[in-house]
Amino acid sequence: MDTYKEKAEKLIKEAEKKLSPGGIWSIFFGSYAKIDEAAECYQRAGNLFKISKAWEEAADSFFKAAGLLSKIGNRHEAATAYIDAGHCFKKFNVNTAENCYLKAIEIYLDMGRFTVAAKHHQTIAEMYENEPLDYDKVIQHLEQASDYFRGEESFSCANRCLLKVAAYSAELENYEKAIIIYEGIAATVIDNSLLKYCAKEYFFRAMLCHLCLDATNSRSALERYVNRYPALKDTREYKLVSSLVEFIEELNVDGLTEAVQEFDSIHRLDRWFTMMLLRIKNKLSDGKFDLR
Repeated sequence: MDTYKEKAEKLIKEAEKKLSPGGIWSIFFGSYAKIDEAAECYQRAGNLFKISKAWEEAADSFFKAAGLLSKIGNRHEAATAYIDAGHCFKKFNVNTAENCYLKAIEIYLDMGRFTVAAKHHQTIAEMYENEPLDYDKVIQHLEQASDYFRGEESFSCANRCLLKVAAYSAELENYEKAIIIYEGIAATVIDNSLLKYCAKEYFFRAMLCHLCLDATNSRSALERYVNRYPALKDTREYKLVSSLVEFIEELNVDGLTEAVQEFDSIHRLDRWFTMMLLRIKNKLSDGKFDLR
């Protein structure tokens, strides 16, 4: 009984046979039907290689199918084949996988399918979020995805992308960019009865960025946020930030540490918040705040 890989290899030979005689010239001058049949053989072979976890062979098969389908103008199937190739390539070569996804995205954009294109930019971003994390690539593709989502009025999807951009920007100490994003998204949800509760978190994140950036402007920023969203003043997040500002002005490292620990005992802090608060504490401990 043939294994899946053996069946796939037979399909590859069948595809090559359909494209000959004439070798590569048959791709340009061969009949539409023959090229379409060869592409189908490559796609079937790709699926069989996937079952065998032969990722390189599967990727190559799907990529060849996509090239043939593109030449005969079958754009939708070509895009699908490029995506299939990308899924396989990312198992062992993320740069080539990105190239496949981008080829598919180009087709989807030409077809006016911007939401689909945005989702595949998200796929690329997620691929580069794996170790080793490539911040530049992740941010680039999330921003592009956000633009396409926003153009299709998928604002919640666009905001989810931008929130990740803001978080990564803060990690890279690009606090100004993060603040602009957090403030912008907070402004869009405040007047939405279903989403306005999220504004508390966005303003909290923006405030931590302010504290990392410039303590002297943090109090005025906090007052500005309260004026924009009065309910913020009754939250634990507001009380924590107010305390942090006071302890920074007093150069009180112990007080700041206790305030954070107390908050964490009630509202467990995740990795990002812990990182930001630790930066603020270290900056205070090292005397790096300019309080003039």
